Amino acid sequence: MALAINVYSSSSAISTYSFPSSDLKAPQIGSLRLSDRINVSSASLSISGKRSSVKALNVQSITKESTVPPQAASMVASEIREKVDVIEVEDFEELAKKLETASPLEIMDKALEKFGNDIAIAFSGAEDVALIEYAHLTGRPYRVFSLDTGRLNPETYRLFDTVEKHYGIRIEYMFPDAVEVQALVRNKGLFSFYEDGHQECCRIRKVRPLRRALKGLRAWITGQRKDQSPGTRSEIPVVQVDPVFEGLDGGAGSLVKWNPVANVEGNDVWSFLRTMDVPVNTLHAAGYVSIGCEPCTRAVLPGQHEREGRWWWEDAKAKECGLHKGNIKESNATVNVNGTTSTVDDIFRSENVVSLSRQGIENLMKLENRKEAWIVVLYAPWCPFCQAMEASFDELADKLRGGDGVKVAKFRADGDQKEFAKSELQLGSFPTILVFPKNSSRPIKYPSEKRDVDSLTSFLNLVR
Repeated sequence: MALAINVYSSSSAISTYSFPSSDLKAPQIGSLRLSDRINVSSASLSISGKRSSVKALNVQSITKESTVPPQAASMVASEIREKVDVIEVEDFEELAKKLETASPLEIMDKALEKFGNDIAIAFSGAEDVALIEYAHLTGRPYRVFSLDTGRLNPETYRLFDTVEKHYGIRIEYMFPDAVEVQALVRNKGLFSFYEDGHQECCRIRKVRPLRRALKGLRAWITGQRKDQSPGTRSEIPVVQVDPVFEGLDGGAGSLVKWNPVANVEGNDVWSFLRTMDVPVNTLHAAGYVSIGCEPCTRAVLPGQHEREGRWWWEDAKAKECGLHKGNIKESNATVNVNGTTSTVDDIFRSENVVSLSRQGIENLMKLENRKEAWIVVLYAPWCPFCQAMEASFDELADKLRGGDGVKVAKFRADGDQKEFAKSELQLGSFPTILVFPKNSSRPIKYPSEKRDVDSLTSFLNLVR
């Protein structure tokens, strides 16, 4: 169980070292964990900003002055630590419930109030600039850090400079280890992620620098929203004990993570940015919604989810870099012992969309002279990119009903059907759209990522 504990002496707080804003990697001076020391003359525990007295336990004095064996004293100490741990976890869970309906400004104010100079905003150069505006509006001092991967867009670097001047701040940049980057590029080249996935590059350029940054903090603030990726981020709380990274004091539970805009929709974030005249990345005007490194980011098209602009050559489940691993939900489905998935709401539910079984699509593949053409989407209901095109595909089905010579169908291609779909149906990633012409057994794969009704109709007219 993840925990967050700060220990104070009876006369003054032990963990009160003040860190300069120019260095996120501050030394762990004055920090203390219960697991490290038990011989404290008197102590009180900091529980989400409140102190509750706890009678100090001196194991050494117990073993010398009483008949209690050392093993028993250790058991008592362990029991006290466990009780303290539970109190702390419950406190942050309770705080998250209390702040669930609070505004981002209220949440930001509470975060800065509680952690002062030991908290910082993680700024990526996208719409999370809203976090800096919220912090500015609180009137409290705040810190901002960013991960410079060395592969960002020029527009992102220009935004960093503009934001610093606009708010009168200095962003604390974190860089990847030069030796690790050099080894990766020399061994695999500059664009190896197109061939073997982005995780290794992200781990070197983003995750490890973030880990170093967070080791100098007790809390951090992110721009995660539930609607950014419905399949993986739908359960983000507004505040939590970070389940993955460690903070200044080290160990599990030593870092708190704040997500002030978790419950805010993207459109509302943009309304706020326009109203407050906040400087934004010029890439947004070019169709970029989610912005990361230049080789791995592109504009999204009509009918696409915002995360489809990231690592577009990979499966939908892989579109996370690892910075928010603790908040990622694998999918909404559960996996049965036979490998199939269940308990997930289906999509493409128009009565004019034919649902094909494995046998059904195999029969369709065998037909060489069909009476009508078919357009089939290979999908997974948990995939946010399939969900994003549901409305347009259903509309296409309704538009083509009634003897237009085209059948519209769907085939669920995840779970135990995925390998079959890859080998026989050209599945690369979800969604994949196939057209089965009237006079050909081999399907034609729809090559574009424009999934609006007009684009799909035009393609059908060309090939059917």
